[in-house]
Amino acid sequence: MSTTEGLALDRETIARVDVADQLTDILAIPEHLRDALWKVESAQLGDLDSPAGLVVAGMGGSAIGGALARAALGDTASRPILSARAYGLPPWTTPDTTVLVSSYSGETEEALACYEAAGFLGAKRVVATSGGRLAELARGDGVPVIPVAGGLQPRAAVAYMTVAALEVAARCGAGPRVVSDIDVAAEHLEELVIQWGPEAPEESEAKTLARALVGTTPVIAGAGTTTPIAYRWKTQLNENAKIPAFWHELPELDHNEIVGWTSASEQGRFSAVFLEDADSHPRVADRVELTEQLVADQAAGTHRVSTRGQTPVERVFSLVLLGDLVSVYHAVLRGVDPGPVPIIERLKSELAERS
Repeated sequence: MSTTEGLALDRETIARVDVADQLTDILAIPEHLRDALWKVESAQLGDLDSPAGLVVAGMGGSAIGGALARAALGDTASRPILSARAYGLPPWTTPDTTVLVSSYSGETEEALACYEAAGFLGAKRVVATSGGRLAELARGDGVPVIPVAGGLQPRAAVAYMTVAALEVAARCGAGPRVVSDIDVAAEHLEELVIQWGPEAPEESEAKTLARALVGTTPVIAGAGTTTPIAYRWKTQLNENAKIPAFWHELPELDHNEIVGWTSASEQGRFSAVFLEDADSHPRVADRVELTEQLVADQAAGTHRVSTRGQTPVERVFSLVLLGDLVSVYHAVLRGVDPGPVPIIERLKSELAERS
């Protein structure tokens, strides 16, 4: 269902479509950041010193926290922080590695497989979950469990999973603690909620971008800090707006994907969205400007979006918040409930029948 220019993105209109109230969970990200810090403390993590670094194992919304944490730490990361989105861990995982297994439900089969693999390898383990089989196994094995607030869609727990990864990274020696930066980010995000939320003017950045993307296939480009955020935007548009969306990173896309744009208008209507950060390499800024110019005639629209804030944590979460809002607004403009993901449930059900 397409929208009209006159459809207001106010709370009343959104509530008619957003039956499960995904919007409220997004607007609560500042509160989630603060609550996540308390929940990590409640887990009473011990010494996790790990010369081989940190592996964050999980899938979907439960996995993105590791990638965002790595981006937020930036140059202050002192040991590897890697993601494992599969049924096993990277082959270089050793007893000198800490493995954070993240599964919102605690029932994700890939995450459960990684938990068992980490135990077999003798790696230090930490679990972030709201419950399920994973929590049961961890408590039985004496593995620390970082609790995550219940009642959310896994993708709405992004603040909890990112803070868990940041705090475990600090405790295993992969980076500094950034508690004060998280507090500052939460305060800053409260201001951005006012600027971009449902009470904001219709010409606000979030609402304007959501409207511009309707009827197109978004192609999101990140660079450096914004690379995992580009992936987050893609997956939020997939799950909330129920549309295809794709992502890539600069400068790599200038060595391949840019050529595909030369016939983009023949294939369909594609929008190019560039996520920028003030701390990016200066040549990246040049590449964004030139790439936008070179794809503009084949794109349905081009859009440049910048992070907000001073600290890396602030800047990362500013675009996480914006992308999440854009995805829900986009869903509402299409008349699609952003909450349910029945095709994922069907896939899980049919996989279970084959186990």
